[in-house]
Amino acid sequence: MNSIMVDQVRQQARAGKTPLFLRLRFQLLGGLLFAVFLPALLQHFFWLPFSYFAGNSMLVANFTFLSGAYILNRITVYPGIRRSFYIIPVFSGVYALALVFLIFLRFDYSRLLLAMSYGLTITWFYILHYLTSRMQRPFFAIVPTGQTQTLTSVTNADWIVLSTAPGGKVDLPSNCQAVITDFHAEMGEDWQRFLAHCALSGTPVFDHRQVRESLTGKVRIKHISENTLGTLVPNIIYIKFKALVDFLLAVLVSILAMPILLLVAIAIKTSSPGPILFRQLRMGYCGKLFVCYKFRTMQGTGADAAQKKASPLEAAMTLENDPRITPLGKFLRKCRLDELPQIINILKGEMSWIGPRPEAEVLSNWYDEKLPFYSYRHVVRPGISGWAQVNQGHVVKVDDVDQKLQFDFYYIKNFSPWLDIIILFLTLKTVFTGSGAK
Repeated sequence: MNSIMVDQVRQQARAGKTPLFLRLRFQLLGGLLFAVFLPALLQHFFWLPFSYFAGNSMLVANFTFLSGAYILNRITVYPGIRRSFYIIPVFSGVYALALVFLIFLRFDYSRLLLAMSYGLTITWFYILHYLTSRMQRPFFAIVPTGQTQTLTSVTNADWIVLSTAPGGKVDLPSNCQAVITDFHAEMGEDWQRFLAHCALSGTPVFDHRQVRESLTGKVRIKHISENTLGTLVPNIIYIKFKALVDFLLAVLVSILAMPILLLVAIAIKTSSPGPILFRQLRMGYCGKLFVCYKFRTMQGTGADAAQKKASPLEAAMTLENDPRITPLGKFLRKCRLDELPQIINILKGEMSWIGPRPEAEVLSNWYDEKLPFYSYRHVVRPGISGWAQVNQGHVVKVDDVDQKLQFDFYYIKNFSPWLDIIILFLTLKTVFTGSGAK
């Protein structure tokens, strides 16, 4: 899209007109025509006459397209998520499941039609991503009360601070998506009247905490009564369902990854003296202690002596460029292969694939003394990877742990399969590319 077209679309937004390609109805209907009906027409006119197995393929392609679009929209509502990164994995997954469904039930289908539909679906959503990423940027109006003006420090959105209360008149820039206020702050009658008229006119009004969370992926907590979590207990049904899925997946992965586990174990044993596995007492689900297993990544002799001289707290900390880490250990940490033995912890029900990282007992007790509500992160099972890990990485300092805690609370508040899918994709990206690992 050239600069002239970009300017035209932006002028439409300022005029209060939503560009056609930004409308959900157009994205879905246009995508179905482009990615489902177009392949059927091409097959009918150039290759094969339309038949019942082509009809089966069209029905499956319709369902697969809509399912993939729904999943993509669900997982890309979270902050900092690049939609382009999930288009191919999401639609590859749903089309693969559809193909397994057709083969398992022995339905006749057109391989050519499904292949064309798959390719055109991915093309369609990449076109939409390219257009929307250049045109859409969050733009909010701020009511200057309470803590709202601290939002201007968030850089992935545009802000306008309202200077005076317009009273009953709602006169905002046409591309303003919402009005942000502090529901806990005292405000004058004019501002209250203005917010009431915003709601009546259909302009969304959000609390600044909600907007900050959606843009930063963190929940800021100072007092447990102000946690904005809605409830302190996550979805119990999903906790139990997730535990079952974790167990079944751990059984499958332990079988498939056995060659990798053996190769890593041999490499550790031959590269440096010491045990293959590292065992440490860590704080787990509901505050219960458990033995966490990892592949050893540090020296097993001199490091032990150094740890005995250090305090238990210092010995439990892994610092940046820690001299105790072996060359092989650096590689294992970068690709997070050192975490694989925690499959044992998952099989025992002590951990999950996704969740807040478990801390060593001594560190957990120390953080609990320094940070209020630190123990609340134990309300869900700890995980091999988590929201804090893919956003922040490994931390030790108290100030950094406070930020990590905000990521953990965001995960607990938004505890859902959609957020777990995002973390899984970001973790796989780290494993295969090493980017984001610490």
